Amino acid sequence: MPAEGGLHGWLVIDKPLGMTSNRVVELTRRSLGGKVGHAGTLDPLATGVLPIALGEATKTAHYATLGRKCYRFRIRWGEARATDDGEGAIVAASDVRPEPAAIESALPRFTGTLWQRPPAYSAVKIAGRRAYALARADQAPDLAARPVEIAELRLLATPDIDHADFEAVVGKGTYIRALARDLAEALGTVGHVAGLRRLSVGPFTEARAISLDSLASLRHSLAASGHLLPIETVLDDIPALALTAAEAARLRHGQRVLPSTPAGTARISQLDDGTVVGAHCDSHVVALARVENGGLRPLRVINC
Repeated sequence: MPAEGGLHGWLVIDKPLGMTSNRVVELTRRSLGGKVGHAGTLDPLATGVLPIALGEATKTAHYATLGRKCYRFRIRWGEARATDDGEGAIVAASDVRPEPAAIESALPRFTGTLWQRPPAYSAVKIAGRRAYALARADQAPDLAARPVEIAELRLLATPDIDHADFEAVVGKGTYIRALARDLAEALGTVGHVAGLRRLSVGPFTEARAISLDSLASLRHSLAASGHLLPIETVLDDIPALALTAAEAARLRHGQRVLPSTPAGTARISQLDDGTVVGAHCDSHVVALARVENGGLRPLRVINC
């Protein structure tokens, strides 16, 4: 994966507590150089899996954000906070502490597709401004509920009467802070997230994660370390299409390509117009392309 111009591929960084996702990107860029981006922002008070795209992998970052995410989190009962996590001021309190049996019985109501109102302190845009910016300016944002997917939600432990630990598998756009807020309300109390760790984002798992300190020590041997994952890692959920060397060359030059082999023609005929595919040659992705009238139109060319 090393190529002229730097490294190309994906890293999984274990984001430390108290650091923003953008700061992780900045430190990675400082350590490795080149173009760096991330997929799936983690709040400063969250830790865990943060996929980092290097070089040409930044062109595929959108696909990394589409995968389901797994979180482990702790709810603190009896305190609602402005930010729905431990950082904000207490805005409401309750003496009610739900019993484990009551918690378990409420969980089925919070799985499947449901409507969720994002936290006031979130990156959702309202008339071009971030909700958190409005909230910090004491202009309470009016955030509409939107559909989200919670595929799995289970109670792990109740270490004491004030806290409960959970694990959830969720789809794109789901806020764990909002889930904690709404679950507490359903149980007749208030609450906020007191701890949050992301265990996976699509194919990127905690088992593959390395620390920022480890990244610094691997700087000159990263490509051979096994920690640099292929660009294609995030493209498993979109159709793949094999090209000849000549077809790949045309696509890389921004030209529309018509398949020149019976196998290529048959494969494209199975796909609807507008379908985005990963175009490959010799087992390497060369472009993201759109199916149009029996051919391929390049969207993002991968130059490595």
